Amino acid sequence: MTNWKEFLSSQAARHSATEPAHVLDFGRTLAPAELAEGFVAVIDDQGLIAVTGDDAASFLHSQLTNDVKQLGEQEARLAGYCTPKGRLQATFLMWNSAGTIYLQLPRAIQAPLQKRLSMFVMRAKAALSDATGNSATQVVLGFGGVRAAAVLEQQFGALPAAPFAKIDHASGTLIRLPDAFGAPRFQWITSEQAAMAAWPALSTALTPAGNDAWQLSSIHAGVPQVTLKTQEQFVPQMINFELLGGVNFKKGCYPGQEIVARSQYLGKLKRRTAIASIDAASAQAGDEVFDVSDPGQPCGMVVNAAPNGSGSGSDVLVEMKLAALDQGDIRLGSADGAPLRFQPMPYPLDALDL
Repeated sequence: MTNWKEFLSSQAARHSATEPAHVLDFGRTLAPAELAEGFVAVIDDQGLIAVTGDDAASFLHSQLTNDVKQLGEQEARLAGYCTPKGRLQATFLMWNSAGTIYLQLPRAIQAPLQKRLSMFVMRAKAALSDATGNSATQVVLGFGGVRAAAVLEQQFGALPAAPFAKIDHASGTLIRLPDAFGAPRFQWITSEQAAMAAWPALSTALTPAGNDAWQLSSIHAGVPQVTLKTQEQFVPQMINFELLGGVNFKKGCYPGQEIVARSQYLGKLKRRTAIASIDAASAQAGDEVFDVSDPGQPCGMVVNAAPNGSGSGSDVLVEMKLAALDQGDIRLGSADGAPLRFQPMPYPLDALDL
């Protein structure tokens, strides 16, 4: 029987040169205008941790930035895992299906994060396992653009009505995510068999895409993800995480909670994350940015980056000082680097209207 990877190769999937297992696209890089029309993306650079047991929710509640005890089966939430100094080691999309809590994060950091979380289970009745290859969760497809909802309705009927709403269906789990390009986005977590059966119709009605397109849509939705190169760089508010519902300030203790709370309540936040376009195809997470008026030290860092279909440019989420964001001439890599052109944000930032 053909497996999913073989099937994608037969559909002209183009794989990453550095990560051959991951699908970049289906022959060409898509621009935001194309994604806005409607796309279906193969998302295969994400891992999945399953947390089970009577104490699964209470254990995670004590470790993550968001409320896990009240996580219902018709919703998903963002959550972060911090160091004791309040710096994010990982960000997750999490949901609860049939008593199992799932944590989605980049595959590149899944194994060490899973191991670290497991160290703190102790006497709790909770177990963490890698669910990335489980039969029901083998494939993740992302959808967006104006045509996507109508196409998904043919598969699911009723769709989740608001961002972070979720439905469990015979064909898998469907989660609505924050909008991009003026239209809803969705993730479908399903089996290889269901994905292969649905792909011909999906890729006919929507433009087929890969991880790059999904990352680009997440950037335009203003949704950050901590990756290998940005671990322990940001307090949650620096990447707008609390604006997206990823931090609950009433839930009680977790690693770094005091510092995260202090950042929120003592004084005005001085750093935020914004969307920008750069005429540099090489931009990547972890790159520093500089204010021309203060070239001796970086004023921020790229959180996430994706090619924007121009052939020589990238769109990025960039974390930086608000003062530089409001007034500065910001460049990639050095004060002589490519300039950043800031784009409108899909949600308001404190003390700044982009």
